[in-house]
Amino acid sequence: MGWLWAIIVGFVLGLIAKAIIPGKQHIPLWLTTILGMIGAIAGNAIARGFGVAETPGIDWSRHIFQLVAAIVLVFLGDMAYMQLRGGKRRA
Repeated sequence: MGWLWAIIVGFVLGLIAKAIIPGKQHIPLWLTTILGMIGAIAGNAIARGFGVAETPGIDWSRHIFQLVAAIVLVFLGDMAYMQLRGGKRRA
């Protein structure tokens, strides 16, 4: 069940990150989901480093770290994807 939850959270974080980043992102949905999952893991690690891994109630600070990490990864992932594709757009 943990993997299913990670995929769902990664999917949601990736979509929110794509919505926040200005302009159009060209990465496919599967890559957005993977980058969102990695952003969630990185955000958890950063939150643990700041000492806010667990708080009573909703962990808003941890979720913010996850979202910021997902935004950065989706942005960088889109740039790398476009570099690998040679700047070509899909028809």
